[in-house]
Amino acid sequence: MDLPLSFYIVAGIAIIVTGISKSGFAGGLGVMNVPLLSLFITPQLALAILVPILLVMDLFVVWHYRRTWNKAIVLAIIPGAIFGIILGTMTFQFMDGDFIKFAIGILSLTFVMQFFFTRKKSEDAKPLGRILPFILGSASGFAGFIAHAAGPPVKGLLLQQRLEKSEFVGTNGYFVFGVNIMKLFAYVGLGQMSLESMKVSLTLSPIILVGIGLGTYLHKIIDPKLFIKVVYVLLTVVGLKLLWDSVPNLSFAL
Repeated sequence: MDLPLSFYIVAGIAIIVTGISKSGFAGGLGVMNVPLLSLFITPQLALAILVPILLVMDLFVVWHYRRTWNKAIVLAIIPGAIFGIILGTMTFQFMDGDFIKFAIGILSLTFVMQFFFTRKKSEDAKPLGRILPFILGSASGFAGFIAHAAGPPVKGLLLQQRLEKSEFVGTNGYFVFGVNIMKLFAYVGLGQMSLESMKVSLTLSPIILVGIGLGTYLHKIIDPKLFIKVVYVLLTVVGLKLLWDSVPNLSFAL
């Protein structure tokens, strides 16, 4: 696969930013990877190249935060994610990714606005329940499979639980790791993975250490209150990016 140097430079920057986001803030900036790489290659190939890289990042995250994750929350949202991925696999050829990006973008910004309007009323965690984790888990699994946007729905749920910063990153990391494993098997079953895409993934893999290392360091030194603000800023950026990518094509999709 003959790819220009500019592709590897852009891909390297994207991987570093994603590594920082995953290991430091669980900010979900990975949704920007596919659009950036799609400047050079097809979105399908970009997705195939990125999935192994994201899984390696996930391994670092789950190991580092193995003592600071909330098992009950992950178990509550995983069934919904399984349902969402199965639904995505069944409707992959018929579903429009732009509409999904638009919906998840609106959901992300809704969580942000909810934070600003309610933060003075209560600092207590909201009851987890069963229905909301299943709905948001389904949205996460489905959006992750169709549009590579699994993070935002679950971020909102985790933020509502008022988790300590390491517990927040660890819980998100374990959930995303499970989703990415299921996605990998689904992509292989649909024939999206190839030897050529794996070679490109391997070439880019050393950059993972830079992003993960920076993210872990920033996580250690940042103040917990500032951490929450950073996560909400990242969620805002992700939401706006999803709307920016989807709105120009939305009328056509509908």
